[in-house]
Amino acid sequence: MPLLLPEDYNTLIPPLYKVRQVFGREILPDIPAAIQKEFQRKVISGIIKPGMRAAVAVGSRGIRNLPLIVKTILEELKKLGAEPYIVSAMGSHGGGTEEGQREVLYGYGITEEAMGVPIVTTTEVVCLGEISGGRKVYFDKSAMEADVIIPVNRVKLHTDFVSDIQSGLCKMLVIGLGNHRGCTAVHEADFSVFGEVIKEAAAWILNKAPVAFGVAVLENAYDETSHIEAVPAEILIEREKELVKTARSNMPVLMIPEIDILIVEEIGKDISGAGFDPNILGKSYILKEFVLPVPKIDKMVLLDVSLASHGNGIGLGIFDIITKKVFEQLDREAMYANAIAVKCVEDCKIPLIAENEEEAVKIAIKILRNADKDNLRIVKIKNTMELGEIMVSHALLKEVEKNPHLVLENKM
Repeated sequence: MPLLLPEDYNTLIPPLYKVRQVFGREILPDIPAAIQKEFQRKVISGIIKPGMRAAVAVGSRGIRNLPLIVKTILEELKKLGAEPYIVSAMGSHGGGTEEGQREVLYGYGITEEAMGVPIVTTTEVVCLGEISGGRKVYFDKSAMEADVIIPVNRVKLHTDFVSDIQSGLCKMLVIGLGNHRGCTAVHEADFSVFGEVIKEAAAWILNKAPVAFGVAVLENAYDETSHIEAVPAEILIEREKELVKTARSNMPVLMIPEIDILIVEEIGKDISGAGFDPNILGKSYILKEFVLPVPKIDKMVLLDVSLASHGNGIGLGIFDIITKKVFEQLDREAMYANAIAVKCVEDCKIPLIAENEEEAVKIAIKILRNADKDNLRIVKIKNTMELGEIMVSHALLKEVEKNPHLVLENKM
C-alpha cells in the first residue's frame, strides 16, 4: 500500500548543490614519530620495565588512524621490554559480549595478525569498591591482571552530558573497561551529575588499578589526527580537562542556521556513541544543553547505518523517517542491549519506514508544517563526523554566499 497520495509522489525534490564548509585544519604530519617522541619522555618510558605485562585498552570508536596509533604504541612498549596485549574497552557495545566486541575491533583492523599481540575481549569484571551513592565500580578482569594498563582513546565532547570531563580517557576507564556490568552500573546516575560520577570513579580506578598512563588522541574538524599525547596517571584527570577544551575548539559545526529537512546518509557507533553527535544537530533525548551553535531543524531523514556499527542503529529514534535499508540491517539485540545499558530506549525506537531515499524525502516534505514548499531549505550530510562537504538546496544559496566559511562547489 502506498504511503502517499498519487499526487504527492509527483512532488519535485529540489536539486542539491555541493558546498564546502571551511574549518581550521591542524594536522599531525607524522603519527609514528609523534608517538615515539611521547614514549621517549622519561615520565613515560621510566614507568615501563622489562617483562611487564601491559594491557592496552582499545575501544569501539571510529578513531582515524586507529590501527597505526595502536600498532605504534605496541611497538614502543616492546622496545622498552614490555609484553603488551590488547583488551577491549567498550562497555556495552558489541552487544556486551566477548564475540561482539572482538568483531568490532576486527572491523577497525585491530586483529592479532595486524597488531602482533594477543587480543582479549572477555567481559568478566572485578569490583574495585564503591564510590559515593553506593555506586559500585567494576573493572575489566583481564586488564587488572596486567602490570600496567594503558587506555587509548579520542578526547571529544560527549553526546549525553556536559562537564569539564567528557568523552576520553576517564570515561574509557570507568565505562569502557567497566564492560557491560560497569557501564550499566554507572548509567544509574542522572546525566545532570554524570560528569562528576565519571571523575570520582576514574579517580577511584586510578588509585586501585595499575594504570600507568593514557594515550589521548585529538582530531580536527575534518576527523584527522591533530594531536597525540601520553598522559601520566597522576595528572590524567586534570590534563584531560584541558584536552577537552582543545577538542571543543576543534569541533565542526553545521553552518546553516535553519533547515526544513536534514538528510543524514548514515549514523553508527563508530561515528558517535549516540549514533550521531547531538552537539552538531541539536537533537537529543538526554542532552538538555549544547556547547556548540546548533541549527534549527524541522524534519530529519536517515538513509543508512555504517558498516562498522554492525547493525547497532542506536540514535535512529530521533529521526522522523528512515529507509527500509536502515530497518533491514538492524541488529536489534545489540542495539537494545546498548540502549538498556545507557537507559535511553527512546534512542532505538523505530521511526516511519520509507521504501527508499526519494520516498523518505517526499514524506518529509508532506509532513512539514508552515514551510515554504516552493523554497525548501534542505541539507544533506554524510554523518556528523564528516562535515567538510554538505549538500544544500537552492533556497539556501544566499546563506552560502554571505558566509565566508561556506564555498559553493557545484550542482549535484
